[in-house]
Amino acid sequence: MWVNDYFTKEMGIIIVSDELIIERSGKKFFLHHGDGLGPGDRKYKILRKIFRNPLCQWLFALVPPRIGLGIANAWSRGSRAASSQEEVFMGEDNEWLATYAKEQLAREHYDYFVFGHRHLPLDLDLGSESRYINTGEWLKYNSYAVFDGKHLSLKYFEKE
Repeated sequence: MWVNDYFTKEMGIIIVSDELIIERSGKKFFLHHGDGLGPGDRKYKILRKIFRNPLCQWLFALVPPRIGLGIANAWSRGSRAASSQEEVFMGEDNEWLATYAKEQLAREHYDYFVFGHRHLPLDLDLGSESRYINTGEWLKYNSYAVFDGKHLSLKYFEKE
């Protein structure tokens, strides 16, 4: 969101800001980072609106890069320190993204909901032949998701 078209121009990477709905091998996927979805997380939702605001982005672009990077790094360190407590499964009824996925299922069928914002690897059966996969944080949990053409599953790689 703050990089504008840098990744696209420099590396050919397309940034998807919201959900990406795709179909592969007859399976329908709802892909999203997961930030700001579902009930709760009000502070983050406000912060997300600020970060996505074009005026705020334009103002930040006016800040000299050395200062801007310093601010961004300090913010990132503070955010990591604040969220350094261990992520724990809160129960299916208390997981915001599982709640959000169930709300979407009431409107339209998806075989898989894939998110990452929660940073905790999760694989939950939502009923109606639908699953919620949260890829987790690969640096901490070594987790990733694989679709083999029939099923999406959460996998873990071994550290060397």
